[in-house]
Order: sequence, then structure tokens, then C-alpha cells
Amino acid sequence: MVEADDRLIRALYDEHGAALQAYALGMTNGDLGRAQDAVQEVLVRAWRHPEALDPGRGSIRGWLLRTLRNVLIDEWRARSVRPETITDTLPDLGISDGVDMALQSWLVAEAVDRLSEAHRDVIRECFFNGRSVAEAAERLGVPAGTVKSRTHYALRALRVELVEMGVAP
Repeated sequence: MVEADDRLIRALYDEHGAALQAYALGMTNGDLGRAQDAVQEVLVRAWRHPEALDPGRGSIRGWLLRTLRNVLIDEWRARSVRPETITDTLPDLGISDGVDMALQSWLVAEAVDRLSEAHRDVIRECFFNGRSVAEAAERLGVPAGTVKSRTHYALRALRVELVEMGVAP
């Protein structure tokens, strides 16, 4: 079912995407972001209402363009009711209680623990203990070049671990 839905949306986009994009760009005064969002919303509505795409009910492109027009009109109406306020004052971000920082520290520590021993050691020396490459090399008993390359590969491995944990994109 999901595969068929995916194929339907891909086919709709392949056949009508350029026309929808051009129409949306015209209606948004060339705002590419708004145009792309509107086209995406139209495709989501088509996915939710596949019965509207029955050729017996009329032109599929006509339905898509009419729906796109309605999406953009609804957006325009929503903006006119709640207009954007431009200010140079940042909103109050609240007071940090340290919970986010603690959670982030635990997640990074867990990811570091998943690394190989050599990568863990170089990360701890250079980042957690704040040592220079030369100092880390002396403490670990390896050449400075080895510390540099291990640091490079350790950071790459750390990123992979964080992605697998769902922390980093």
C-alpha cells in the first residue's frame, strides 16, 4: 500500500510538478519556499484523497491547480489575519535549568563510549581534557600525526554514532 502511494505521488509530481511549481511561483511573487510548500501540500491532499484523481471526475491537473490555488488563498488569508511582526528584539528564551545540557552531555558520553579505545582516548585527551595535539601525543605515547588522524576519524565515527542514536541529522 505504501509503495503504491509513493508511486502515485511520484507519478503526479513527474507529470504535473513543473506546472504546479510555475503556477505557485506566479501566485507567490516568486517566493520559492512558499511555492514549494504549497506544491507539497497539494500532493499531500492528493495522497489523502485519491478519489479526486479519478479521470472520470475531470482533469487531474485541473484538480491539482485548483487545490493549489485554494492552498495559497488559505495561506494568504491566514497571514492577513495574523500578519508577521518584524522586530529587532529577540523573544524571551526563558531561563535554562541545565536539563538540556545534562541530557546532551549524557548522549555524547554514551556515543563516545561506543567508539574504539583509540578513538575514545584521543577524544578525551583533546576535547574533554583540552590538551593540544602535542600534549595528547605525549600522554598517549603516539606521534602527533597519529593524534591528528585519529581525531579526524574519531569525530567521523562519533557523528555516525550520534546519527544512529537519533541525536544528529
